[in-house]
Amino acid sequence: MSNAVWRIGPWLNAVQSTFVGLLRVGSIPIVLLLSTASGYTTYYGLSHFINGWIALIVTVAVQGIIVICTLELAGLHWRANPLRFAMVVLSLGVALIVSVSFSYFKFYEFSQRDSLLIERQRALDRALSHYLDQLVAAESRIVAAQRQRIEQAARDTTQAYLGVLPGMGSGLRHPIGRGPVWSHYNEILQGERAKLKQLEAEFQTLESQVTEVRARQQEFAFQMKDGAAYQRLAQAFRSLQGGAETVLSAHGVAPLEAPRFGSYAEFAQGLAPSFAMWKNISWFALACAAMVDFFTLVLSYRLELSAPGPLTEEEKDLVYQGICQFGEFTINKNDELEFVIERTELERARRFQDWNRMFTVAFLLNRGYLRKISDRAVEFAPNLYPIVAERMIARRGEAARGEPAGTEELAEALRRKSGGRG
Repeated sequence: MSNAVWRIGPWLNAVQSTFVGLLRVGSIPIVLLLSTASGYTTYYGLSHFINGWIALIVTVAVQGIIVICTLELAGLHWRANPLRFAMVVLSLGVALIVSVSFSYFKFYEFSQRDSLLIERQRALDRALSHYLDQLVAAESRIVAAQRQRIEQAARDTTQAYLGVLPGMGSGLRHPIGRGPVWSHYNEILQGERAKLKQLEAEFQTLESQVTEVRARQQEFAFQMKDGAAYQRLAQAFRSLQGGAETVLSAHGVAPLEAPRFGSYAEFAQGLAPSFAMWKNISWFALACAAMVDFFTLVLSYRLELSAPGPLTEEEKDLVYQGICQFGEFTINKNDELEFVIERTELERARRFQDWNRMFTVAFLLNRGYLRKISDRAVEFAPNLYPIVAERMIARRGEAARGEPAGTEELAEALRRKSGGRG
């Protein structure tokens, strides 16, 4: 059972290391895709202010600077070269500002698209309602004027019948009854009444067209993204406008100011980027623009900082030999094996050169097999235990097959002791 467990240990460690390596490899296309997405939005914003080819070149440069500076930043230490560190940070900051600023325009359009359509639909509704109200008012004025003419003609007819029409000469006056004057005014009255009936028929047709426009207007309010509904509304309005202008012009009324109906593509057209968008800033759009570059930044940084895969057999031997050179081991509060990486007082007195073991520690820290907990101590990461255990088992097997482990070191110590006595 014990042997089975020890066989599973290295296998689990290999699986874990392979998984970490696959994550590292998989982060490369993710970084490229994020850079492409950020580049597209940046190019969209830039292309509205400068030439398209220049915008494309600037976009490629900006995204390249973000990735390259992030990778370089992961391996820099500001104390080692403050000027270079500052230049890298400054270049990265400028590139991020350019990328986020011009990407903001695209995300602003995305976030405000529905609001923009609603606002345009409301403006169209207001213009249509104003036009229809003006049309109804004009109809009412025309009908009222026609009724006044009918009333006046009726009074004139009545007065002509009674023979008391003002302005009639004494020769035209006659007893009460129908005469030539009455017949004249009666014809005028009948003509005005006929005009009223004709007006009512024309306005009845216009009323049906107004009803159709209002129905199409309501339909489009619920289907703003349907181009066919927009076209039906535009067609109904143009039909109404044509009939209304004919009727109004026939009665001496000037054409009413009508709303303009363009194509649906024009109606649904997005916002043209401008710096005016920053006045009414959309924090959601700004956060989305920054989020893409933030993910690119983090993944690029981790790509350079994280371990590039499992250890080879030679590296495992180097790790085991380096760790064995340390002597102060303990179990810390995290239940992990911890050891001190500083030289002891005795080693300092003997001027012991610890370059090999310090290289091992730095190597394991960069590969993710050790975790630094203070300036003088590190602890094992879970994936280091199976490697050390594998090497300890191998050394125990070698000792069982031949001389005990450390025989050569012990013989050398004895020879030194004998030489000292001699």
